[in-house]
Order: sequence, then C-alpha cells, then structure tokens
Amino acid sequence: MSHTFDPTILREYDIRGIIGETLEADDARAIGRSFGTLLRRAGGSTVAVGYDGRQSSPMLEHALVEGLTASGCDVVRIGLGATPMLYFAEASAEEVDGGIQITGSHNPPNYNGFKMVFQGRPFFGADIQRLGEIAAAGDWEDGNGSVSERPLLDTYVERLLEGLDGIDRAALADLKIGWDAGNGAAGPALEQLVEKLPGEHHVLYSEVDGTFPNHHPDPTVEENLADLRTLVAKKNLDFGVAFDGDGDRIGAIDGEGRVIWGDQLLMIYAQDLLQRRAGATIIADVKASRALFDHVESHGGKPLMWKTGHSLIKSKMKETGSPLAGEMSGHVFFADTYYGYDDALYAGVRLIAAAARLGQSVTQLRGTMPAMVNTPEMRFQVDEARKFAAIEEVKARLADSPAQVDGTDGVRVSTEDGWWLLRASNTQAVLVARAESDSEDGLARLMEQIDQQLALSGLERGPQAGH
Repeated sequence: MSHTFDPTILREYDIRGIIGETLEADDARAIGRSFGTLLRRAGGSTVAVGYDGRQSSPMLEHALVEGLTASGCDVVRIGLGATPMLYFAEASAEEVDGGIQITGSHNPPNYNGFKMVFQGRPFFGADIQRLGEIAAAGDWEDGNGSVSERPLLDTYVERLLEGLDGIDRAALADLKIGWDAGNGAAGPALEQLVEKLPGEHHVLYSEVDGTFPNHHPDPTVEENLADLRTLVAKKNLDFGVAFDGDGDRIGAIDGEGRVIWGDQLLMIYAQDLLQRRAGATIIADVKASRALFDHVESHGGKPLMWKTGHSLIKSKMKETGSPLAGEMSGHVFFADTYYGYDDALYAGVRLIAAAARLGQSVTQLRGTMPAMVNTPEMRFQVDEARKFAAIEEVKARLADSPAQVDGTDGVRVSTEDGWWLLRASNTQAVLVARAESDSEDGLARLMEQIDQQLALSGLERGPQAGH
C-alpha cells in the first residue's frame, strides 16, 4: 500500500487543502501513518490529537487516528479546541512525543489541514515533504496502537490564568473587556476563561460554528473587527480582543476603536517584559514597523528581525534563547513563563497583565505609539517559478545602493523616508509588499521604489491576491 498526496497540500508550515477536492479522509489516514512512522523511528510513540470547529474536522480526526494507531503509535485524543491547547498537551505532558491539530486556521470553511509538533519542535518545511515521500513509497511501520481520551480544557484554562500571577486582582476589578471568538475553536476555552478573570467581560460569537456565520475569523483584516469595535463603543469598554479560527493569532482594538496591530501589541509586551528581563532578545518578523525595533532598543532590549512564519520564528527563539517574539500576522510567542508557542488566549491574558504592570491603560499605551503611515500587506500573483528569482534580481540590483538593504527574508530597504519590503510568500504564488514612513509623501516615494524594482523585473503590483 502507498498513498500520493495532491502536491498543493504539502506546504511550508503545515498541510492544507480543500475538502473533497485536494484533501480527503484517505489523506488524513496517510498523514497519520507517515507521521507515526517518523515518530517511531525517532524513538517516540505517543501523539496528542486535537481538532478545530470545521464541519470536516471530526471526519479527518477519525481517519488520522486510524493511521497513527496502524503505525503503532498510541493516541491521546484531546477533542475540540484551539491549536494552542494541542500545543499545551504536547508541551506539558512528559509522555507525549508529538502532536497534530486538525485545523483550517483562518481559511474559508471548505478548507482544512494539519499543524504538527514533533518531539517538542515545530514540524515544517523538509519534514512535511518527508511525509509525502514516505507515503508515496508506502514505507510505513506497522503496529496496533491504543487510543485514550484526555479532556484538557479545565487544565488548559487554569494554565492561561497563571499569566496574571503576581498581579493584585483587586486592581483589575474595574476592567471592562470585549472578546470576539469569531465562532472559531477558541470559543469554549474563552467562555471558561472570562468566568475566572477579574473585571467585566462581554463575549461575541463563542459558539463554535465552522460555517463562520458572523464574519471571517481573521483578526488581522480590519473589517473582521467591526462587530468588536461596535461592542467596545456601545458598552464603553477598555479594549477588545479577537481570535482567528484556531486561536493562535490575536487581534485587538483599544478603547477608542483604534486597531492595535501585531507589531504594536509586541511593543506593549516587550516594554512589560523588559522591566523584568533587561537586555533580552525580542524577535519580530520583517514586516514589523521600525517603531517596534526602536521601542525594544529604547527599553533596553535587543531587537532581532527574522523571517516571517511561525515555525521559523519558534526555531529562532530556541536558538537565541529569546523570551518573546511576534509577527505582524498576530502570532505572539511567550517563552518567559510560558512554553514559547503562539497562543492568542494567553496573549489576551498577558495584555491585561502588561497594562497592569505598566500602570497604563491599553488605550494610553496605544496612544503613545508614533503615528506611522503604512500600507497594508499588499499581495499580488507571481508565478511560483518566478517569485523567488524576482527577489534575487532586486537584491542584485540593490547591492551597491546607498540605502540599508536587509536580505533576511526577501528585501527590506531602509531610506530616510522609512522602509519598504518585497518578499516571496512561502505558501502561495504571490509576492508580498509593504512600506512605512512618517509622512504620506515619504510613503509615496517608497511605493515608487517598489514599483520601479518590480518594473525592472517585468512585474507590476497588479490585482491583489487574497490570503
């Protein structure tokens, strides 16, 4: 027996496809067999399995468990929950050697996929390609593993609450916070969490519904924050927090309805953490504002710009011993008193804690940030075969440029006007562009530079590509 996957589903950071077109039960079974085989050959035997609220998730979970046990792995089923709850199961239980979450994250309802952890490290890139090779060869271990159930919700929520350790809860009694679970998998944990948090809490869309009837569960797109913004205004709340479909990315707005973007949240977390961990390395991806890197430096930290992608950031944190990292896309990683993975529920608790320790409201903290003029993330179609080559051409042309050119992930060019970025997406046939300045005129000049470089490579910022 062997199995061949549709080549489009084995991606850089996870496995993702369209149910009934590129992803079916047989694929899930083969993923279980191949992952289980790799784990057993590496000396492991036990895998935690969780799933999100999509309608196809229970079917995929059933087939995945069949594949894992057929390869001789024992499976611990933790049931429906956010992706970070699966990470928690893998990080907190000594006998668990790996973990797989079935989730389509923030993709449309007909998508689904798998995020994986292998012996405490992210499983991505070449690892995922290896699963495809093992399946195609049918090179599977055989066995008959056991299956057990381990409901984790209560333990997980208690662990989230430790984010407030050392803070006088009475001082938080007047807080008023809005939350939007977006009908995603974080809903049940959020409901339990707010019951135990001090203050007054208003929760939207905590009922898990894989059709996402209210709005798309991606808090990095401003229109998806409209209901939360209305709630904050109507109830006069201090701030609002929103989650993506599987609970590993956070979005937020302050009491005045201003969005607090991923890099701005990281500014707040960094300022708080650097009070206790002077000189710590704080990592952010290449899309983050210069204001963040300056902010980290001015509070005594070491800013480090790194590649976009949650698996890449987690690996860099381990390598540098960084206690905190984040991405523009709302993934935030705490490794100071937490496990170093991206957990938006925990990030929500830490936002409450940071404001309390800094003695300022979230709205005040957002208000002191420099007003930068920046573009949203612009994405445009470029053939898979062309996208990386185009970036290399831009790098070559800028080799002698007087501007500061950073090639960590694509090309990030800093000038007196600010900075601009061009990078190839690891997950789609698109180039991503972004620019930031402190004036509209400066931004226009930066955009001209982007367009000039694209034109020299025979490309243009054409129709915007979706996520």
